[in-house]
Amino acid sequence: MIFNRKQRFLLAIVPPLAALLIRLLGSTWRYRDVFAPDIDGKTAPIGITIPGPTLFAFWHSTMLACAHRFRKKDIAILISRSFDGELIARTVERLGFYPVRGSSNRGAFSAVRGMAEAYTAGHRCAFTADGPRGPALIAKPGPVQVAQITGAPWIGAYHAYPRSAIYLKSWDRFMIPAPFTTITFAWPTHTAPDSLPALQEALDYAVSLSRQSAEQTF
Repeated sequence: MIFNRKQRFLLAIVPPLAALLIRLLGSTWRYRDVFAPDIDGKTAPIGITIPGPTLFAFWHSTMLACAHRFRKKDIAILISRSFDGELIARTVERLGFYPVRGSSNRGAFSAVRGMAEAYTAGHRCAFTADGPRGPALIAKPGPVQVAQITGAPWIGAYHAYPRSAIYLKSWDRFMIPAPFTTITFAWPTHTAPDSLPALQEALDYAVSLSRQSAEQTF
């Protein structure tokens, strides 16, 4: 990709500044985890405690909280090839993520192939299930496609719910957790690797579980 002078200036300034702000704001947040037992009474562990390769899905609106909590783990994350995607990719690289360039809207095959290669290389792989442009809270097939290509045995899901946050007027109602707030992460049981409806159900349940738990606790 060729960038003009303004874009080069922004690429030099925005990623280091954004990464610094995420670290500073995130240092004030507190995290708690809630789990959903399966039919055997077992609960899904915190995703980051499971060594790679793994596949997880989450909603685009929670990217900020996830970027801080899961930094420095070399997690592969799919990011579009747009200029905005370039800004994000350079920012998350500074936070210790492994950006895979592509889009579930354009060049979907190359995006899925890139994530499959990251999985095969042993990375934990995270998908914004409704990214990059929505519709919000509707899961796309990317995680299932990667699971089918790689033979992954399951797909995990999670949701981050901040007790207090600013919600932007974007397509996903992007969340900026308030300083010093507590963010509840909900971890449903893992789903079958070949079922998009099951993944949608798990993500929906993660939203309700995290919200209910946060409201009951405080």
